[in-house]
Amino acid sequence: MNLSGAAIEPLQAPERLTDKLAGLLMQRIESGELAPDERLPTEQKLSEQYGVSRTVVREAVSRLKSVGMLTSRQGAGVFVAPRTQARALAFDPTVLHSMEAVLHVVEVRRGLEADVAALAAARITPDKARAIGAALATLEACPPHGAEGVEADLEFHRSIARATDNPQFERLLGFLEQYQRDAMRVTRTNEAMDSEYMVQVREEHRAIAAAVMRGDVPAAREAAMRHMSNAAHRIEHAAPPIRRALDALLAQPQDKDNT
Repeated sequence: MNLSGAAIEPLQAPERLTDKLAGLLMQRIESGELAPDERLPTEQKLSEQYGVSRTVVREAVSRLKSVGMLTSRQGAGVFVAPRTQARALAFDPTVLHSMEAVLHVVEVRRGLEADVAALAAARITPDKARAIGAALATLEACPPHGAEGVEADLEFHRSIARATDNPQFERLLGFLEQYQRDAMRVTRTNEAMDSEYMVQVREEHRAIAAAVMRGDVPAAREAAMRHMSNAAHRIEHAAPPIRRALDALLAQPQDKDNT
């Protein structure tokens, strides 16, 4: 069925408009509703159909081009890419609108962080250890919630990834960060609401850093795995007031429709 004939209700805040539109177009492509080599409706048509600005449409289309699902043809418009065309690695752009999605990100990180910590411990040097120690000190000096703490937390984990001497780990973490930032915003808010959680998280970070810095591969793997498993457990078993606050945080608008 041609997309232009579909009856679709306008998208509403607080969901990210660009992410939501990209997700809906992706679903229609993957279901075959929009067939390979089919021309996409114009920006104006999509804007009217979904009740969003042309800027949102342009950004959503650009996102699907970047992962190989859409392609431009000079003078002809935007088309669904052939199924044989290679597509870049990409998560569903509608993730992180629910607590379940936050837990999915934590689950992805669990195995990755364990391998990164183990390899960093195996390849530790005095200079790398100092860099990890400095990143930990910066993290511990940050407020328990807010953007500053999230960035410091990400940098702490990046410092360990850099210690592996494998740039692909840091690049993969960089790719994940678009989702990690939101997941960590939720988990750090959760932890900041409970002083016992804050103590646990600080000790978990210290255990990872200490094991990596002394070159203890099994302990580094275990500490990183335990940290991510505990992060999931803290979210799943948060007290009702904390859970409600987390749900409200996830419901906050993340972008604005720049009409």
